[in-house]
Amino acid sequence: MSAARRTTNTLRVTVITVLMTFAPACATTSTTSTTWADESAPGYWSRRGRVESVREIVRHQQGNPLGGALAGALIGGFLFGGRGPGALVGAAGGAAVGAAASQGTAESRTYQILVRFDDGTYGMFVYGGYAPFGPGEAVQLTPQGLARL
Repeated sequence: MSAARRTTNTLRVTVITVLMTFAPACATTSTTSTTWADESAPGYWSRRGRVESVREIVRHQQGNPLGGALAGALIGGFLFGGRGPGALVGAAGGAAVGAAASQGTAESRTYQILVRFDDGTYGMFVYGGYAPFGPGEAVQLTPQGLARL
């Protein structure tokens, strides 16, 4: 194998390694939530109670244009030969595409409904996108889930 071919193979391995390292940097997601519940408590079904609290959890996902530009530049430079003017054009184009693809944000909401049942026990119920019950509302736990009274 010639020295030029070994250099090209080494470059490809290096580029792939760098891409795998920086790929997670293109977007970040953060979520914080902790819940403990004892769903095996006696009398779990058909229990009446009242909503004590509603907790809204917002999950943000933020793009990272710098990470996308870096990954795009590496890919573009690699695809266009790895050296010379073609590599520069490829790197610039890849950086622009990578930055554009990594922009933007996303958001999702989850609602945790804390219910205090008439027997003194508590239950936590999680709903995605909307909160079907408000604090102080009377509810009943059925096999199908929480229902208004």
